[in-house]
Amino acid sequence: MEDQFNDDVIGRARVKDTPELEAYYKELEALGAGALWTVANDIEPWEPRTSSVPMLWKYENLRELVLKSSELVTPEQAGRRVVYLVNDKRKDVSAAVGWLYTGIQVTRPGESTSAHRHKASALRFIMEGSGGYTIVDGNKIMLEVNDFVITPNSTWHEHGVEENGKTCIWQDGLDIPLVNALEANDYAVFDGKQPLDAPLNYSPLTYGGAGMIPADTVWDKPYSPLFKYSWTSVYPALLEAAKVNEGSPYDGIIMDYTNPLTGGPVMQTMGASIQLLRAGEHTKAHKHTGSIIYQCAKGKGYSIIGGKRYDWKERDIFCVPSWVYHEHVNLSETEDACLFSFNDLPVIKSLGLYQEQAYPDNNGYQIVNNL
Repeated sequence: MEDQFNDDVIGRARVKDTPELEAYYKELEALGAGALWTVANDIEPWEPRTSSVPMLWKYENLRELVLKSSELVTPEQAGRRVVYLVNDKRKDVSAAVGWLYTGIQVTRPGESTSAHRHKASALRFIMEGSGGYTIVDGNKIMLEVNDFVITPNSTWHEHGVEENGKTCIWQDGLDIPLVNALEANDYAVFDGKQPLDAPLNYSPLTYGGAGMIPADTVWDKPYSPLFKYSWTSVYPALLEAAKVNEGSPYDGIIMDYTNPLTGGPVMQTMGASIQLLRAGEHTKAHKHTGSIIYQCAKGKGYSIIGGKRYDWKERDIFCVPSWVYHEHVNLSETEDACLFSFNDLPVIKSLGLYQEQAYPDNNGYQIVNNL
């Protein structure tokens, strides 16, 4: 087929409007119906088509405004004191990319939120501060910089910072737009104070050790029992893996955060990964279905997304929409760089919708058009 994107080719709707057809369409519309051939070329594209655009949110530009929110409203007033990041093409659903939401939350020493729950799943990546904690279904867990934390859907949870701690800032990630699109979301506030049902740090101490789990464990939830993935364990694992693996040509040394009981994703609707780019590494470009939100956890570099260059450094956040070519570059010739990311791939893959394609030209590298 010479031009698969030409709607005049065989297999595409090629009906030209006539007064008789236009009158027919109006009759259908009056009955809450329509003719498929008038929309088929829009709703069934030749290949996946994103409704989002690549975006980069610079932390140095946002940080002061995030901190200012803590002077203007309390956690109780705001419910959740968060500056959310929105895609230029997804403002109608408050999404950062695709059906994923993200924001930056700040909590001062001595502050805490009321315990609440919702059908949307949530995760956190800790950016700054000390003495922060989360309580998930009665499990209190202390947080450190670059820790990854999950809050599965329908679990009671709250967050805070100890009196002797330092102001904490973290990135939130949720599937709110997806759950809203499915018309399945809800929200509830815990009546009273959430009881602590386990010793401090029970989850990471029980399920996060050296790839081992208790032999007598009983866990019937569809999400990971490990609520925190500590950077002090994750980063050394990346370094060890880099010693004996070439890594992915598209992502360098990349490792998924997993449910230690199943090896699958940490939650049903969202997955997360951490990747290491060796000094000077430039990965090749590919595209795939599924949306991804990144945060630079270490180092500096840039990504080429859809042919445009986006420079990032520590704490910057950027997104890659579904089915858009992307590649990553570590600008340092001596130090590695690390990117945290979360995605909607568990949904995409469980529905059989995942596909991937390498960039076919220029030895696998995109031509940058914004230099």
